[in-house]
Amino acid sequence: MVAIIIAILCIAFFVWSILPFEFPMSLQWGEYILSFLKGGGPILAALIGLVSFFIGVADIKDKIEEKKEEQEAQTEESK
Repeated sequence: MVAIIIAILCIAFFVWSILPFEFPMSLQWGEYILSFLKGGGPILAALIGLVSFFIGVADIKDKIEEKKEEQEAQTEESK
């Protein structure tokens, strides 16, 4: 319940801070947030790509190890 209240407060702060018109004590950070998103997009894409690459390499290693274990199990069964 507390998490939901905190989430609602954070979303309300976000909306209040980016309002483009004169709202009582509005921060009008909309332009700054868009600039941050424009600059952060390529960096975020690079980080996601890097993490995906490492996950893919780990998956390939796991598959190779699984095949080796299957082969060892088959050779032990044939003995």
